Amino acid sequence: MSHPTPLHPQLQAMIERAIAAGARPLNTLTPTEIRATDLARYAAVPKPPVARVEDRLIPGPGGDIRIRLYHPGGEELRPVVTFFHGSGFVICSIETHDGLCRQLCLATGAIVISVDYRLAPEHKFPAAVDDCEAATRWVHSHARAFGGDPLSIAVAGDSAGGNLAIVTALRLRNAGQNFLRAQLLMYPVTDYPDPEPPSFRDRAQGFGLGAADMHWFWSHYLPQSGDGSHADASPLRAASHAGLPAAYVMTAEYDPLRDEGVALAAKLAAAGVPIVHRRYDDMNHGFMSWVGLLDRADEALRDAADWLSKTL
Repeated sequence: MSHPTPLHPQLQAMIERAIAAGARPLNTLTPTEIRATDLARYAAVPKPPVARVEDRLIPGPGGDIRIRLYHPGGEELRPVVTFFHGSGFVICSIETHDGLCRQLCLATGAIVISVDYRLAPEHKFPAAVDDCEAATRWVHSHARAFGGDPLSIAVAGDSAGGNLAIVTALRLRNAGQNFLRAQLLMYPVTDYPDPEPPSFRDRAQGFGLGAADMHWFWSHYLPQSGDGSHADASPLRAASHAGLPAAYVMTAEYDPLRDEGVALAAKLAAAGVPIVHRRYDDMNHGFMSWVGLLDRADEALRDAADWLSKTL
């Protein structure tokens, strides 16, 4: 499929360098092999200083959950963004997303709480969802103790983290716990690909994350493929999206997940949720991982942070 907007030249150069360095498709590796290179892959991302950074352990349904708190400074109560990292529910951590969370903290002036939820395949669905819901409830009940405003809380995440963010919002709404003010969803995973949407074919390979990689992630995450129909795995399939907090949805043209992100934005709008949908026609899946290295990612962070600041 052709498209009038080519990949951003900076991004094209990054992909070409990765290919030249012998990067292998994720689906040809094991989770252990990929995790061994996680930190090296993100080593170049700038990690600007933040007033306070603190690691804590909080109680979770499967044992303690590690979180990392980023505080921008000041004595007044701050909005709080509870952040869930991406990478298919299988790889990455609060360490790989340290740079992004630092820059999100500085750009919004909010406290960012990054959650190190349990990963598959060691801990399959819904372990990650359970951890993220528990962490968000903890943030709400303890916000004042760490300088946060319990009336100004958002959930946020990239890719699989975006999935966990909206699923958390759905669970809290279903429980009548409507304390969230916003959700920032960066090219979120929203639907199990059965059937595959057109973007799984149009952007199947050659742009970073491939369609086969997504099938690999899903195979590790779900106990069985039938679980993909559950709204806690595929929030696009939720019976209703009404009553969810305001949403900011990013989608990228060169992304197998493009269509499911577009579909989610449409469903949220149809349900009356205040929404901003930003399409990045020259970007691929995961481009926000390169904030500080990629001009368009810096621009996208500024726009999203401005929306978050105003919404919170």
